Amino acid sequence: MKKYLALILALCMVFALCACGSQEEAPAEEAPAAEDTGTDAAVSTEGWAPDGPVTMIVSYAAGNGTDVTARILAQYAEKYVGQTIVIENVDGGSGSIGWSQLAAAEPDGMTIGFMNLPNFNSSIVNGLGTYTIDDFTAICNHVTETSLVIVRADDDRFPDIDSLVAYAKENKTVASTNGAQASNHIGAQAFANSADFVYTDLPMGNTADELTSLLGGEADWCVAKAADIAGRTDVRVLASFSTERLAEMPDVPTLGEKGYYDQWLGSSRCVVAPAGVSDEVVAFYEAAFKATMEDPDYLAAASEVATDYKDAAATAALIEEQQAFTEGLSEGFWYE
Repeated sequence: MKKYLALILALCMVFALCACGSQEEAPAEEAPAAEDTGTDAAVSTEGWAPDGPVTMIVSYAAGNGTDVTARILAQYAEKYVGQTIVIENVDGGSGSIGWSQLAAAEPDGMTIGFMNLPNFNSSIVNGLGTYTIDDFTAICNHVTETSLVIVRADDDRFPDIDSLVAYAKENKTVASTNGAQASNHIGAQAFANSADFVYTDLPMGNTADELTSLLGGEADWCVAKAADIAGRTDVRVLASFSTERLAEMPDVPTLGEKGYYDQWLGSSRCVVAPAGVSDEVVAFYEAAFKATMEDPDYLAAASEVATDYKDAAATAALIEEQQAFTEGLSEGFWYE
């Protein structure tokens, strides 16, 4: 009998142990790997990529509108280019000195630069440089900006555009510009022609000096672009060279609605390389700058910049279009 009881107890212990084992938790499934949030976002390429710092030539002085926008682009493009981008300011000759240096650079992709339209085209028309549009390869457009007529904020003579026109018809005014037949000079001339008054041009070679001349009282008015006056409270915008009011300046009339110049006029700033760079170089930078101009951090930093990405083909067409525009300005457009 004792043997049977011992056997029964042994079997009960076995069943109890099995029951305990069946209640143990199954091994936990392996957690999914965390999403890679690294900042190494350099453009993937199977071909060319820069192997050191990239030089970006800006043909105007530091602090100029082009310089400001170029530095914003360069800062945020570095993570897509994968290298440091060094801005080199080469001022003088209404931009022609910098463009001459860029045209002569090695076409190895390590030197690129900014081209301002139509300033660049005017420099060719006026023989300021020995280069032509064929000495450069388009990469992309960065900025397209509408021209504006501005005066000093404290100049009570000109509360609006009509008061400037009325005054200019009775008094020969002075308009500072960013260079002879450069973008702001073209704008000033187009405005004066349409309003039927004569003015004296004061060419300063770049927009920064143009604004300094205006604010110093050497000029009565001038034409500039939005990026040139971003954040400034010492100037007043009287009108825009747009076909409709600018969204960011809803209270500023267009020249056309006031009965003056009724076409869009402005400038573009594009990234180019010396002629002879490979298609792989163009494709690399085209992709890198496109990614930059879509980057939320860039867009936040460039909120006052009229970012307008165009690919290499569209940019090349724009350069040719602006060349035709500047060459097509009739002799009657300009006056001494």
